[in-house]
Amino acid sequence: MKKLLGIMRRTIESYGMISDGDRVAVGLSGGKDSMALLMLLKKYQSFAPVKFHLEAITVDMGFNTFNLEAAQAFCKMLDVPYEIAKTDIAKVVFEIREEKNPCALCANMRRGVLSDVMKARGLNKLALGHHQDDALSTLFLNMLYAGKLNTLEYISYLSRADIHVIRPFLDAPESEVIRTIQSEKIPVLKSPCPMDRRTKRESINQMLENLEKEVPHSRKSLVTAMRNEAQCNLFKNKKDPLK
Repeated sequence: MKKLLGIMRRTIESYGMISDGDRVAVGLSGGKDSMALLMLLKKYQSFAPVKFHLEAITVDMGFNTFNLEAAQAFCKMLDVPYEIAKTDIAKVVFEIREEKNPCALCANMRRGVLSDVMKARGLNKLALGHHQDDALSTLFLNMLYAGKLNTLEYISYLSRADIHVIRPFLDAPESEVIRTIQSEKIPVLKSPCPMDRRTKRESINQMLENLEKEVPHSRKSLVTAMRNEAQCNLFKNKKDPLK
């Protein structure tokens, strides 16, 4: 846990993610990333150079099999205020709209609910548990399906809601999150979504795993390339024809 906490602290302080007086909400899905993030932000709160308020919010999408008792107990143990926003997102996405690729719509609807709850509770920063491996898979998703070189941002701004989204784990490899979950015995909720493990992102992750087998350390090299602005040379001379 100490290693992940150190990575998170450096990221928060390097990018000025949390300021004095901020009211921060963790988007708590119940998965390993958000549960670990909540615990480490609570620990960071005790020694951070700034004072900030911390809460957790879960968007209940309306799946009958989604049991949040473990998340409630976890928040109580951490002494973190916890809000559950009940919605009919599952019904809208899977029954009314019958989306074949439901992830984008679902994400937008969940983000909207989170924004509404945060505004009602006077919260101004939304912390999400995306890690380094998520940034890499997002890069490949954007290249392969959207034709653009783009990935997750450390800090982004939702202008309509006047909320900043922060990603304190973005410099941390997923393996460190998993180690923390195991060493601290943090509870993890099983996703009730029928698309779990069947998404395009999961396919990209499998592709990257296969590539690692073919080209050892390829993941590390890809992460380095993704962050290497000094060596980024993508058709810089395309507007200057050869003479």
